[in-house]
Amino acid sequence: MSTAIATTQLEELQTAESRLLVQTYGRYPVELASGEGVYLYDSEGKRYLDLLSGIGVSALGYNHPAITAAITKQAETLIHTSNLFFHRGTTEVALRLTEITGLDRVFLCNSGTEAWEAALKLARAHAGLLRAEGKQIGTKIIALENSFHGRSIGSVSTTHKAAYREPFGPVMPGVEFVKHNDVAALKAAFSNEVCAIAIEVLQGEGGINWISEEFLATARELCDSTGALLLFDEIQSGMGRTGTWCAYQHFSVRPDVTTLAKPLAGGVPMGAMLCTEEAARAFKPGMHGTTFGGNPLACAVAIAVIDTIKHEGLLAHVTEVGTYFIEQFNELKKKHEAIVEVRGAGLMIGVDFHSADVAKHLHETMMERGFILNRTHDTVLRFLPPYILTRDQIDIAIRTMDEILTTMPSLAASNLAGEKAHG
Repeated sequence: MSTAIATTQLEELQTAESRLLVQTYGRYPVELASGEGVYLYDSEGKRYLDLLSGIGVSALGYNHPAITAAITKQAETLIHTSNLFFHRGTTEVALRLTEITGLDRVFLCNSGTEAWEAALKLARAHAGLLRAEGKQIGTKIIALENSFHGRSIGSVSTTHKAAYREPFGPVMPGVEFVKHNDVAALKAAFSNEVCAIAIEVLQGEGGINWISEEFLATARELCDSTGALLLFDEIQSGMGRTGTWCAYQHFSVRPDVTTLAKPLAGGVPMGAMLCTEEAARAFKPGMHGTTFGGNPLACAVAIAVIDTIKHEGLLAHVTEVGTYFIEQFNELKKKHEAIVEVRGAGLMIGVDFHSADVAKHLHETMMERGFILNRTHDTVLRFLPPYILTRDQIDIAIRTMDEILTTMPSLAASNLAGEKAHG
């Protein structure tokens, strides 16, 4: 296929989408056609090293035999029933999820934002249950600056960036934002009017920022003092992304509720809200539900993903190659003043630059050279590669970034002076 024909086909696709689809995405001018391992291929046959995995979804990469087998086998028997009936997949998934998180009960749904909606509804319902039992507790929710919890009206209400919330105002009331890791601000905002504290233990969209042990411990202590629920959003950081099943497992603090999604079913839409027995008391049959959540196909693939991560030792691999990736980024930082900081754990990494222009140029040039990543929080390049990434592939990416940074000194230098301080 010639470049001219392929370009025409892409232009036709772009024209059709611009006419038919609601315009919610500014897409890259690339038509992806297939994938294998950690590589994606476009309609012209160009190969890309995928360092984003569909924004943290394709943890086992592409065309993984365990996922292909699970989809094929389940499609031959039963794809969907409804939650009016039993099927074995729901309990099999729930057993695995409770084992790896240490929580007691599971609600299965279709996405991260749905899982977070379930968490918010549970927090409000639990507070109502406590009030019925004679306790004084309100409906307020404390969320954090730089947070991102999803696109639905409840989830976006707890998402900090104004651009995500303001076009849909008034959003869900009763949410207050405090600066992440500001213990004094958290204490000042908390009272018996609060029913939940909402935290991404490792913020993703907000620039790959860890929440400190002190902040988490304070949140746990405050919630325990009134019966409020501590909610941890692990939609991006969970399911092994940081080298543990959940990012909170790097700390001693445990939540009342956590949410999982993205890599949970390897690309088949699936989310999960997990909670303690105490929190689960608040939901009764008919209070919450889902048509597609926990369907046999999604459950079969989630079982395959979890079992593959276990049997192939991928948590240890994520820790090993993630540590190596961060070390190599820090070596780049020593060479290039444009890099301010390297943050993250495992294969959830953010490289922060002094300038949005530098980050943008590097992102675009890496894409041109066949590397998929993305830019978030303006100055941060975010890396969420498949868990099967190797050191050799990391070396190729680092060398390419080094070459680009070396050949753009004028752009880097021009943006260093007078740029915002990071810390």
